[in-house]
Amino acid sequence: MKLGVVSDTHDNLDYVEAAASHFESEGVDVVVHCGDIVAPFSAAPFDADFDFHAVRGNNDGEWALREAVDSFGTYHDDFAHLTLDGQEIAVYHGTEAGLVDALVDSGTYDFVLRGHTHERVVEHRGKTTHINPGGLPIPGADDEFHVAVVDLDTGNVASRSL
Repeated sequence: MKLGVVSDTHDNLDYVEAAASHFESEGVDVVVHCGDIVAPFSAAPFDADFDFHAVRGNNDGEWALREAVDSFGTYHDDFAHLTLDGQEIAVYHGTEAGLVDALVDSGTYDFVLRGHTHERVVEHRGKTTHINPGGLPIPGADDEFHVAVVDLDTGNVASRSL
């Protein structure tokens, strides 16, 4: 099973459409957005040929975002615990670094997916892989927009600049 991971798209339709297109071309089964979609219109391209899950980011204040996502996927508020292909996955935007570390260090999850910092991270701690796909390029973080594709059968994480 393939899992697409994206975060911090901040209403940039070019990046959102590129991410959705990449995930479709990679044949992902499930896409997780780690927060900061922002407005409902920018969630629409994720209404595609994969299951979609999203958590709330610190910039997701638009009241209709939940309704927009729930019309084709699942909006989980601040945290999601998903079980996909036998893998336990935590999804949290990542505004509290201590909470991210606690999730990773708990040993409860195979993968902890987060965003917020706009910096790519693929880190292995114990049995847990901590992934931040990056996000909209901002000063002091990544220079390009990235997404990740995780092969849940092998644990391989492929990061891609779009």
